[in-house]
Amino acid sequence: MLATRLAAPQDQDFTNVEMKVTKVSGNVYMLEGAGGNIGVSVGEDGIVIVDDQFAPLADKIKAALTGIADKPLRFVINTHYHFDHVGSNAILQRDAPVIAHENVRKRLASGGRAGNFGSLGFALRAEPKEALPIITFDHQATVHLNGEDIRALHFPGGHTDGDSIIFFTKSNVVHMGDDFVTAFPAIDLEAGGSVQGMLAATEQVIASLPADVKVIPGHGPISTLDDLRKFATMLRDTRAVVDEGIRQGATLQQLQQRKVVERWEALGKGFISTDVYIETLYNDLTGRKSGKVSRHN
Repeated sequence: MLATRLAAPQDQDFTNVEMKVTKVSGNVYMLEGAGGNIGVSVGEDGIVIVDDQFAPLADKIKAALTGIADKPLRFVINTHYHFDHVGSNAILQRDAPVIAHENVRKRLASGGRAGNFGSLGFALRAEPKEALPIITFDHQATVHLNGEDIRALHFPGGHTDGDSIIFFTKSNVVHMGDDFVTAFPAIDLEAGGSVQGMLAATEQVIASLPADVKVIPGHGPISTLDDLRKFATMLRDTRAVVDEGIRQGATLQQLQQRKVVERWEALGKGFISTDVYIETLYNDLTGRKSGKVSRHN
């Protein structure tokens, strides 16, 4: 998982990646391959997808969509700007426009530093115009297709400053992007993210959802409202324990040595290790900007 989500596309071999298709609910499906989960709305009017992984997977994504329904791709929605969620933009936008929050377009156009997921960071290239969303919004946008109101709602300052959470209202499905993952989250402090912002977004979404909703995380298996509640509790409690340690004068290294989030250590077996998550919380709470930078170009 670490290699899949960190390495630049040109450094990866996608030959053996297979797209797994799962029916979620109503007319919504989920595709898993490499990178962020793809949400798919299918109906008589065509197909809308949420996120599009890496460019070398574009043809496999198209084939998977054709396997669900022989309908045209109508729209692509980006949940945020990270390359494991938007890598196929330039290719898929030949067929359908990409929609995203305006900060996604700005960050893709400008490149620059990203990350500070603890000691992880990236220098991202400016993407060509073909990869930039051609439809942007400030607060929200709605695609009315397939008898479905597909609502993209901006939640600022969580995973990044351009996060959108996508609601498939008729199908009773929500795609959380990386504001919810089934592990310790990556929080892009360099791009305006914060633990408090992610928690606020999660709590607001929880309050608006019915009990039987199906939740597509940015990474991980299809989840439930209870899973989302547990994630919010974890964010709140881990932030509190690190904040308390800082107030008592503990250093980052001391907090890591004390394993202050040991209760949740099972969540640290993926992209974000337990120590990196503690570091992310520490950096966020102290305003510290540090991190090794690798280049994506």
